[in-house]
This record gives sequence, C-alpha cells and structure tokens, in this order.
Amino acid sequence: MCRQVFGFRLAMIVVAAPAALLNAAPGLGVRLVGAAVVVTFMVSYVLFRDWERFGPLLLRHPSLLAADTLFGSFLLISAGPDTTLAYVSVCTPLLAGLVYSWRGAAFFASLQGLILLLVHATLKTDRQAGVAEALLLPGLCVIAGAMGSTLRNLMLRFGAATQALTAVQARLAATEAVHAERARLAREMHDSVAKTLYGVALAADGLAATASADAPDADRIRRQADLVSRSARRAAAESRELLEDLRREDGPAEARPADLWTELTARTADFTTRTGMRAACRHTGEAPLPPVPAPLARHLLAIATEALDNAHRHASASRVELTAEVDGDVLRLTIQDDGRGLPPGTAIEHLRHSGHFGLLGMAERAAAAGAGIRMGQGEHERGTRVVVDLPLSALKPDLSCDVPSQEA
Repeated sequence: MCRQVFGFRLAMIVVAAPAALLNAAPGLGVRLVGAAVVVTFMVSYVLFRDWERFGPLLLRHPSLLAADTLFGSFLLISAGPDTTLAYVSVCTPLLAGLVYSWRGAAFFASLQGLILLLVHATLKTDRQAGVAEALLLPGLCVIAGAMGSTLRNLMLRFGAATQALTAVQARLAATEAVHAERARLAREMHDSVAKTLYGVALAADGLAATASADAPDADRIRRQADLVSRSARRAAAESRELLEDLRREDGPAEARPADLWTELTARTADFTTRTGMRAACRHTGEAPLPPVPAPLARHLLAIATEALDNAHRHASASRVELTAEVDGDVLRLTIQDDGRGLPPGTAIEHLRHSGHFGLLGMAERAAAAGAGIRMGQGEHERGTRVVVDLPLSALKPDLSCDVPSQEA
C-alpha cells in the first residue's frame, strides 16, 4: 500500500512539475524548484520501485519523510494549491499514518496543514481563496492521516490473525500427519506381523498338544517345530521389512510400475498353499491389466490378501475367487467367497469400535489409493463380496483423482 502511495505521488509530481517550473521566479527560484522536482521525483521513484529495500530506512528515520515534505513545499508554493501537487500533500499524512501510526500521522498532518496555510497566505490577491477553501486541504490532511493510522491497525490485526491461522493450520496438518502415520502403521502391523504371530501362536499350541500326548509322534513334533521356526523367522522378516519401509525414502524405484496380475496370482497361490482352501484367480474382459504404480499396487495387494484371509479365518468358506478386469475407466478387483457373510448392519464407521481392524484397514487402503470399495453379500445367496474400483486416471502420476465414498 505504501508503494502505491508513492506511485500516485510520482504521477502527480510529473503532471505538476511543468506548472511549478513556469511559475517559479527566475534565477534562484527556478533552481530551487528544479532541485525540489528532482529530489521529490527521485525519492518517490526509488521508494515505488524498491520499497522492500528502502522502506525500512524510511521507517527508522521519520526525518527523511519530513525533508521530503519540505522539498515538496517549494513545488507547492511555486505551482499553487490548485494543481495536482495538492494531492501529493494529502498523501504525506496518509503515508505517515501507514508507516508511523497515529503519532506520525498527527505530526505530518499538522506539518502539511501548516504548509498549506502558509501557501494560501503567500498567494497573490487575485488568486487567494476563501477561508473555507483554504481550510479544505488541511482538513483533508487530517482525515488522510486518520485513515492511514486506521488502515495500519487493521492490517496489523489482519496479519496477526493470518499468522495465528497459519500456526493453527500447521498444527492441524501435523496432527493429521501423525494420525495418518499411526493408521498406516496399524494397517501394516495388522496385515503382516500380527497375522504371522497369530499363526506362530497356533502352531505353538499344536506343538504343545502333540508333545503332551501319551504317545507323542516324533515326526509330527518335528514338523510342527519346523512350522513354528519358519513362522517366527517370517515374523522377524516382516518386522524388518516394516522397519526398512519406515526408513526408506521414495526414489526412482518407487516410481517403477508393478505387474499387478503376476502379484495377484502369486498371492492366490501362496494363500492356497498356506491354508489348503481352494482359491482361483481369473482375468476377465478383453483389455489387459495396465501397469500399476508400486504404492498403489501395495494397497491393492494388501486388500486382496486381507479379503482372502478373512474368507479363511472368519467366514468358514470352502472356496474363494479373485477376479481382475478393466471395466470402462476403472480397474476392478473382486473377491467373492461362499462363507457365511458379514454380520448384519456392518458399517465402516462402526468397525473401529467393534475391533474389526482388517475391514477398516481395507477401507483406509482403498481411500489412500484413490479407489472406491464395496463390501457386502453381492449377487450370490451367501458369502461375502469385496469390490475395489480404482480409476485408471489414478495410475498417471500427473493426474489427481478424488477419493470416492466408501460403503460397507
């Protein structure tokens, strides 16, 4: 705003300078007015162009503005108060109010008003104005000073409010980041280490039961002990992968797309080997599955793995089928089992309180990937059907997509 004031002053000085020079007395008068034109013009130009550099100097030394006001008075005396220099005189208390608050506004309004009264007093008889006209510009100086001081206070308050709002937004962003990271760690722990440790506990229980039998089978004990050992090593490996993932910085390797179909078939085969449940992985539709960025592929694979494990652990299913296809502008994954289905009234917002962290993690992963997820009975008479729809636009790094709503 101060820069705009100096820009306005600069324009008014340029317009009024010829009149000031023409009305100046020959000799010394012309020299004084010419010097005043140069000084006021250069000061206004420098402050208009480089306010960030010279503005603090003006703020620390009010005497500079006072000297500029005195130089401007030579122009005002020569050109007269009926020229555009009168607007320059009104700008001085306005600028003082913006820079020096109400004390500076009062001082410079008084100084500029006194100069204007002296200018009116020095006018020739044929140019002298009435009392009301003579007091008009000094009154405008007082009003401009009050406006400058008021604008300064308003801008300072607005700046303080903006700073406080920025601090609150930064704290909220930090809190949201912490919550998001806690939710991500909870998902990773649930989908990897927690499940493996649960399997270790079951294998250890079976080993203890076999060892405590009246006639323990050495081969069976050896197999169960080997299962416990392999499961424990797998839990350690998953914990290490989780720690490495926390310390990993995204690099070029993160940007390489993954072959989703190969990963899905591998996960399905591993699920069948671990559980003995029949699982099929099918690709429907004519369009091949496009390459998927590694972060999105991790979310989709984790959702598919969780749906398979839920069918085995909670649904008492005998068969599960995973289908992948490109349907229009979405990449769709469907996991259908023939188990007993979800409990009636299951909703995403109630999962956190009911302890179903697996379903909650699936919904959070779908949201993180920019996909929509639906969980329910589907078209079959029994079982659970999980459908994940990922827009193909989300596979392009330069495009952003909105997160669809989730249903349970």
